[in-house]
Amino acid sequence: MSGLALGWTRGRGGSDMGEVKSSGKTVLVVEDDPSIAMGLEMNLEAEGHRVRVAVDGEEGLRIARAGGIDLCVLDVMLPKLNGFEVLRTLRAERVTMPIIMLSARGAEMDKVMGLELGAEDYVTKPFSLAELLARVKAALRRDAIGRDKGVVHCLGDIALDVGTREVRRAGALVELTATEFDVLLCLVEAQGRVLSRDQIQTHVWGPLHHGTQRTIDNFILQLRSKLEDSSTEPKHIVTVRGVGYRIVT
Repeated sequence: MSGLALGWTRGRGGSDMGEVKSSGKTVLVVEDDPSIAMGLEMNLEAEGHRVRVAVDGEEGLRIARAGGIDLCVLDVMLPKLNGFEVLRTLRAERVTMPIIMLSARGAEMDKVMGLELGAEDYVTKPFSLAELLARVKAALRRDAIGRDKGVVHCLGDIALDVGTREVRRAGALVELTATEFDVLLCLVEAQGRVLSRDQIQTHVWGPLHHGTQRTIDNFILQLRSKLEDSSTEPKHIVTVRGVGYRIVT
């Protein structure tokens, strides 16, 4: 079980569960460890979610591509295709559902890679089940809020559509990962106020996330490379030295 602190308290089909009201959300768990997969499935279902389970990367990719998934909990170390390969493929195909990565590897570069490829969050094993469920809830809430807003923000020739989660520059679609979009939206919604790296991190990933300032800096560099005429002399995504970042319209 890789030292996971799952702390299961409910059994499938037990008389103490009662009737669970579905939240209407479907969660895909891609995990090759049967004990971990079963524990996550039982507890997510007890939270009111419908759950699908895949035991390797190829199966997870197939299910995610088929649609109907609201959030994916994706292990990194998987047979056939690893989690990074699955994540990279889904984001390249513009599958935008939130993805929370699970990994026993706690190296900073693994976390940075997962977030840069477009993961919503990254949880290192061993983890608290309560924390993971809270992150799932927060990710689903942020995704729902974003999709419910029929708002378009404009920065010069850059248009950010909150409802469709699309960004266009001079009318041409700009491919952003889900997390790049969330970082940009966070800055745009601040309406010119300076945000520290900690504020951006908390807004995008939630207060339970343990990232680094370097992670935010990397996302800013990626956004500038895609949206600015010059990434070294940006006009819209500017640095406020010693404080953080702000948007200039």
